[in-house]
Amino acid sequence: MGKKVVLGFSGGLDTTFCVKYLTEEKGYEIYSIIVNTGGFSEKELADIEAHAKKLGVKSHKTVNAVKNYYDSIVKYLVFGNVLKNNTYPLSVSAERLSQALHIAEYARQINADAVAHGSTGAGNDQVRFDMVLNIIAPGTEIITPIRDMKLGRESEIEYLKSKGVEMNFEKAVYSINKGLWGTSVGGKETLQSKGTLPEEAWPTQVTKTGSEEVVLEFNKGELVKVNDEQFDHPTGAIQYLQSIAGPYGVGRDIHVGDTIIGIKGRVGFEAAAPILIIKGHHALEKHVLSKWQLQWKDQISQFYGTWLHEGQMLDPVMRDIEAYLESSQRNVTGKVFIQLHPYRYQIIGIESEYDLMSSAFGSYGEMNAGFTGEDVKGFTRIFGNQVSIYHWVKEGVQQKNASEF
Repeated sequence: MGKKVVLGFSGGLDTTFCVKYLTEEKGYEIYSIIVNTGGFSEKELADIEAHAKKLGVKSHKTVNAVKNYYDSIVKYLVFGNVLKNNTYPLSVSAERLSQALHIAEYARQINADAVAHGSTGAGNDQVRFDMVLNIIAPGTEIITPIRDMKLGRESEIEYLKSKGVEMNFEKAVYSINKGLWGTSVGGKETLQSKGTLPEEAWPTQVTKTGSEEVVLEFNKGELVKVNDEQFDHPTGAIQYLQSIAGPYGVGRDIHVGDTIIGIKGRVGFEAAAPILIIKGHHALEKHVLSKWQLQWKDQISQFYGTWLHEGQMLDPVMRDIEAYLESSQRNVTGKVFIQLHPYRYQIIGIESEYDLMSSAFGSYGEMNAGFTGEDVKGFTRIFGNQVSIYHWVKEGVQQKNASEF
């Protein structure tokens, strides 16, 4: 009996090659698994399973990880308003970690001898997968045929054709990766430092005109209602908002970032729901959180997003930060009003019983009700006292030094 190998399987060229090569050249038993984080329909999942079995896998497993993905990762990206380089909602990097965790756990459950994946040697995913596997399933061999043999697309196609594999070998002009928290789009335009994606490259075409108001309702930082639609779990709200806002073409951009392996890269993405949720959530927080809550959240959340992107989801410091983020959301409850237009959006405002912008204490630039002008005079003397002392001492030393010369 050959090695029992768990293979993360998407049904694409790379993982199709892995099945054929590992079964026919190595004699391994392949247990394929696909982890759905919101990017596949039921029909697509059924087609992928049929493809895997036709290739000769020992068994195939489909994991619906959409809610778990939200509960363990996406929720904290919302709490932290995480946008990598102030742009990218970590669409692919977040879901890859969720997928790696489920694959590693499955390998441990069935006592697999090895885990295989179809990563090349050029991207972030190889690091994320390998690191999670080494932590969750230590001692389990990691097999990466394409990376180890430095195979190109044409070599894979030639091999598969020689084995009688029938599939669509035509490379799509654009590489698209869809998930709950956004869709990445890569093409020739993103391989250079200049250039934008043409309209036809975007998976969701702009079909809506005019404008439309959408109301997002948050409860302790989580999206629970969109307009009049209430949802049992935030994943339903995210998908519903995407269906409303996606056809306006909002949430499109090109992210420029640093890969884990040290090179810079560009990738296009469309993430109408994630962008609106993060921006709406942040707008609500500006009203209901204190100045210092907002400042510390920004610093901590930036580190959280960076460490997640680097594949360090299992670092215990991430649990500590999540506890802080969870605590910070206790008053983040209310409605956010957003106006949608083709290719743009505008946040109109918020309503919340926790709104700290209360007229009871005055109106900014108009009048105040909580203190007098004399109070302000005294406060400014005290507030600037330390800096006044610094400059008084500095000038004294300068005068003393000048008199000695």
